[in-house]
Amino acid sequence: MILKKNISIAIDGPAGAGKSSVAKIVAKRLDFVYIDTGALYRAVALYVLRSNNPEIAIDTLDNMDLKISIVDEQQKIFLKSEDITEKIRTPEVSSMASKLSAKPKVREFLLDTQRDFAEKYNVLMDGRDIGTTILPNATVKIFLTASPEVRAKRRYKELCEKGQNVSFENILSEINERDYRDEHRDISPLRKADDAILVDTSDMSFDQSVHTIITLIQERIGSK
Repeated sequence: MILKKNISIAIDGPAGAGKSSVAKIVAKRLDFVYIDTGALYRAVALYVLRSNNPEIAIDTLDNMDLKISIVDEQQKIFLKSEDITEKIRTPEVSSMASKLSAKPKVREFLLDTQRDFAEKYNVLMDGRDIGTTILPNATVKIFLTASPEVRAKRRYKELCEKGQNVSFENILSEINERDYRDEHRDISPLRKADDAILVDTSDMSFDQSVHTIITLIQERIGSK
């Protein structure tokens, strides 16, 4: 189906909307390279959390030695040769990533990395501002969302299955707080791009969400 290069798919949406889970499957089925941009911010968050002085860490991001590799069609994140792909999936890192995403120095540091991938591959990226800032000329833009309660339930189940001791109420509170921060930050706030397609998965199963996204992408790529 896909004959040309540099086709880019942007999937934006709030925390816990299922962007990463859906995007990974969609990218695999369409033979795209999946770029989890949120993981890049989480990697910076982990780097900052591990430092003795967060402000100095932010000023010296060029020294963090962040690398992205595609291994067996999966994105792997490395920090100074350490595979941190799983270590960045904690509530503490998630909260710090949201705070750091509003800092110009962090955004500038990661912007070129994301665009470089889009120039080399047919990519599917998910995040908060892919269609509005990172890839404003993306071939297809989708805004994926769900109600805060549904997103909290999904996140709670995911973390419980990983053996983490978490509270649903705390997760819901964190999601509402993160939504507010993401929507009200001065730089690249979370919003639906004017030409993005709104997809609300509150009443959809995971498989239904995947099918809906694939169908939308195929329809629009086919019309290009």
